[in-house]
Amino acid sequence: MKTITTTIALLVLFSLSVSAGLQSIKVEVKGKGKPVLLLAGFTCTGDVWDETVLEISETNECHIVTYAGFGDVPALDTLWLQTIKQDLDIYIEQNNIEDLSIIGHSMGGTLALWLASEKKHHIRNILVIDALPCMGALMIPNYSSETISCDTPYARNLLSMSDSDFSGMAMNYAKFMCKNTSKHEQIANWIKISDRKTYVNGYFDLLKLDLRKALSKVDASVTILAAANPSKSMVEKTYNEQYTLLKKKEFIYIEDSAHFIMYDKYDVYIEKVKQFLD
Repeated sequence: MKTITTTIALLVLFSLSVSAGLQSIKVEVKGKGKPVLLLAGFTCTGDVWDETVLEISETNECHIVTYAGFGDVPALDTLWLQTIKQDLDIYIEQNNIEDLSIIGHSMGGTLALWLASEKKHHIRNILVIDALPCMGALMIPNYSSETISCDTPYARNLLSMSDSDFSGMAMNYAKFMCKNTSKHEQIANWIKISDRKTYVNGYFDLLKLDLRKALSKVDASVTILAAANPSKSMVEKTYNEQYTLLKKKEFIYIEDSAHFIMYDKYDVYIEKVKQFLD
């Protein structure tokens, strides 16, 4: 019993220390085997990967990331998305992670593409879950990164919104982004407990990021799971256009799923994850 307790204590200490000194990310490590970096979506904590880690941690060393301003990770006073990207680079280098696989949902998928485009690490493959290299182009007509600003009436309204109104917005978002009703409360809670400035400024950071041209520099093979909601025909054109310059790619469209594919179509999703890691 003493040996088991000591082992658990060491694992906890290791999980807390692997990202020491990196202000914009907290990383927990679970399992052993081939390294996998798990990058969550906007507002989500690393807990979004709980079911995934249970399935893959026997054969994979899972590096589970939570970003500053979300969960219990303190917010930043500096550039948010750029600092997260830089700290991920440092984390990979400090821990000598080679032959790395990355699984990223939403913002996490975009970050994975960003990491791969700069070729600082040996990234073997990437599984992108319902993410685009330029989210802003999907949402803004005549998109131009240079014109995006967080000093807008919309942003100011979010910052001044009452907690009650913000909670209502969070639940509406959860219902829109996930069909699995049992997960709505969790998704909404991640949003509600997020640092409000991070929520607003980080969102505009994402809108400004445009990696479409940078995809030509990605050498890793990329599998893209796309939510075919409400139908494949409505999303296929967007994915084909945004990923045009990516050399090694495979699109897999998941029917009857909203944005949180890992919750809406878990059995299909986890099968694809295991195939990806095999």
